Amino acid sequence: MAAPVLRGCCLGRCWALACIDSGSRHGRGAATGFTSSGKRGQSFVAQQPLLTAQKSRKGEHKWAAVVGLEIHAQIVSNSKLFSGSQVHFAAPPNSLVSFFDASLPGTLPVLNRRCVEAAVMTGLALNCHINKKSLFDRKHYFYADLPAGYQITQQRLPIAVNGSLAYSVCVGKKWRQVITKTVRIKQIQLEQDSGKSLHDELRSQTLIDLNRAGVGLLEVVLEPDMSCGEEAATAVRELQLILQALGTSQANMAEGQLRVDANISVHHPGEPLGVRTEVKNLNSARFLARAIDYEIQRQINELENGCEILNETRSFDYRLGFMPEPNLPPLLLYDTASLPAGADPQQVINIDRIREQLPELPSETREKLIQQYGILPEHSFALLNEVGLLEFFQNVIKETRAEPKKVTSWVLNIFLGFLKQRNLAVNESPVTPSVLAELLNLLDRKVISSAAAKQVFEELWRSKGKTPSQIVSERKLELMQDEEALERVCHAVMEGHPQVVMDMKRGNPRAINKLIGLVRKVTHNRADPMVIKEILEKQLLS
Repeated sequence: MAAPVLRGCCLGRCWALACIDSGSRHGRGAATGFTSSGKRGQSFVAQQPLLTAQKSRKGEHKWAAVVGLEIHAQIVSNSKLFSGSQVHFAAPPNSLVSFFDASLPGTLPVLNRRCVEAAVMTGLALNCHINKKSLFDRKHYFYADLPAGYQITQQRLPIAVNGSLAYSVCVGKKWRQVITKTVRIKQIQLEQDSGKSLHDELRSQTLIDLNRAGVGLLEVVLEPDMSCGEEAATAVRELQLILQALGTSQANMAEGQLRVDANISVHHPGEPLGVRTEVKNLNSARFLARAIDYEIQRQINELENGCEILNETRSFDYRLGFMPEPNLPPLLLYDTASLPAGADPQQVINIDRIREQLPELPSETREKLIQQYGILPEHSFALLNEVGLLEFFQNVIKETRAEPKKVTSWVLNIFLGFLKQRNLAVNESPVTPSVLAELLNLLDRKVISSAAAKQVFEELWRSKGKTPSQIVSERKLELMQDEEALERVCHAVMEGHPQVVMDMKRGNPRAINKLIGLVRKVTHNRADPMVIKEILEKQLLS
């Protein structure tokens, strides 16, 4: 059978900040060996023996938790998976709907090349095997926001299988105790999204918006290799960073571009796996972690009280609920060795060419930061986890003479702290990389002290348009360069506090710090603490 016609599509914007939307219903993978209920949007991920034992609040037995995830990521594309309708968040309702999206009789799907390439690229980045032949299926269920009465998906033979996702988790309270874990990826499949139901409680009616109907999705099915909410949330965040780095999904959870369902069960180690439940459409990584941990504890409590866990969602057996999509032939992909002679580049996809175009992935970026700048592993995570922060950091590095470690400290502790306090994104900061670089240069040249630098930074935040040098000059924050004058100040402070001097002579380490503080107070923080210490120690010996 001939390969399907591929419809070209330009790449849209691909960088955005993340948060998670409750999303909407969408298709799910089938579960082998479980009966089907035929209910809409319900799913199951096969469970495997697990990892981390977790102590219950009651009783003496330990429990092991099993967590698997199904993640739906909206593909970055200007048009939908099988139609030419545009994809645009927050467009007026039903303004981006083609005849095919509305399932008018006689309309046929035309596969979007961009979505196929995005799936292949994501699969390669996640160490998957790319199937050169994959199939499209119809999953039948009936709901108002699914006009055709079925969803086109890839359950039986998806585009990518058998991958892995490495992620790092913190052990204990210190970030330096970091271990790397790996979760297996069962499959990645292409499928179309459903529309959206808008419930108007005031008028007691439900309206349907089909703008999202037919938008291309990547469903990434993670095997149940996780044991708690923190692991699941960290794995989702790492996947989110990878998708954003690839440009295959903006993964903006606040806009529903990344939706997560969790399958959870508990059992005693060494015993058969427990009955699982599914928690659907979680709306942030933080809520995902909380919901999973809550559900684990709920199941433990139920079992210890003699109750049973109900399978509160159902699997959907492809033998009963899926059928081949008759309007789409098998999707055929090629590598360099199997590429047909004289093939039209617009009608075939070369896996090897996509592999060569893979960008630097987050794990590689973190390792490069550690090697290049000598920063700690936890700092490399922090720089990547905030959208735009790595670029800000690198721009500061380019324009300052300060050591990378000092730049890292300022960016992560001072700059990021101000952003968090004011709930701002990096691109909303009134302090630019050039301005911060100038401030750090003043500090590096010992024109100002660390305390004065922090005062200048606060003023920069309030007074947009002023330079660090202007603020230093206006507020007279320069370090004292007259060493003789500083010696006189130190002598006067020592004479005025004889008891502290006596404590210092007796070897009390706090005494010299107190004297340094008194001198800095007299000089309005314009004296270098290290220089003050040298003078005090010198005068003490004289």
